[in-house]
Amino acid sequence: MDTVVPIAVLSVALGALIAFFVFWNYFWNYFRERSSDVQSIAPPEALKNPASKHSQSISKKSHSKPHSHASNKEANKRHHQLDLNTLKGHSDSVTGLCFSFDGCSLATACADGVIRVFKLDDASSKSFKFLRINLPAGCHPTAVAFSDDASSLAVASQALVGSSLYMYGEEKPTATGEMKQQAKLPLLEIKWEHHKVHDKRAIITLVGTVATYGSADGSTILASCSEGTDIMLWHGKTGKNLGNVDTNQLKNNMAAISPNGRFIAAAAFTADVKIWEIIYSKDGSVKEVSKVMQLKGHKSAVTWLCFAPNSEQIITASKDGSIRKWNINGMYNSMICCCLLLRVDKGGLLHSPSVDLDLDGSFRIRSSRRRSLCEDKDM
Repeated sequence: MDTVVPIAVLSVALGALIAFFVFWNYFWNYFRERSSDVQSIAPPEALKNPASKHSQSISKKSHSKPHSHASNKEANKRHHQLDLNTLKGHSDSVTGLCFSFDGCSLATACADGVIRVFKLDDASSKSFKFLRINLPAGCHPTAVAFSDDASSLAVASQALVGSSLYMYGEEKPTATGEMKQQAKLPLLEIKWEHHKVHDKRAIITLVGTVATYGSADGSTILASCSEGTDIMLWHGKTGKNLGNVDTNQLKNNMAAISPNGRFIAAAAFTADVKIWEIIYSKDGSVKEVSKVMQLKGHKSAVTWLCFAPNSEQIITASKDGSIRKWNINGMYNSMICCCLLLRVDKGGLLHSPSVDLDLDGSFRIRSSRRRSLCEDKDM
């Protein structure tokens, strides 16, 4: 019994001593690492002259923040030399936009189901008047297009039951509220609607134009292109279906209609572009839609196309990195094609370029791989 007590006391003392050394070593290493981190963060000049460091911090607080804020504001405002203004107000991603025929209105579609029609009387203004259109519950807009004037807007939407088309027009003011409506923008109401169009497939492009070719009566024609293989024509005022075409190319990329309402062109899964002609009867109505030509020359799928303002040329952009300008001036068997091959700095091709034509015949090229804008007038 006498020998057990000293052994126990000795064991406790030895354990306490070992624990003390362990904790002391841990805290010593911790504080040493902290001091080394502080020394590595602080620059040598600041350690040598603390007073200068304090004065520099005061000067930075008084001068650097306003200067950086102003420089960032200017950089954000002038991120591109052609940047004029920014329209804000949507709460989700913008899924479609379209200018009116007179260029004074811009319609934007948002994924939250809201359509806004901005009045661009002064594009450099800080605030814009706009019309707000709320689609029915569950509808997500995918494309917008103006019809007869800036007060008529066609909207393509997607829901669980399929695709729908809505035509919004100006609401007729009552006699009592006519004076009030003059100070405010006119309200828009649904003029006609179609549901479950394109066999419930989503509408990817919706374009409209005023038919002026031949014996056309000058009414607006809308063309809706689905993600499948079909394209449908609609009368802008009545909503009547004027005809259907099938591209037979597995999947559509987009469709366009010529400014005079004569041709319909489709870019699809293959490298060919198919073109149909709208035949009008003597009374100005659409008689039939017939295929007239097929543009061949690209080596990969065509991702974008557009008509020239005179409806006699088509610009096509392909995944093969080439831009082609086709002359379709009614001579179906003797089309003239010019090709422009686009490359990036390292020698690779631009993928998925898109093009637009100006009134003077010049065109702009944009690409998703390289954020640049190219213009050409000689092609």
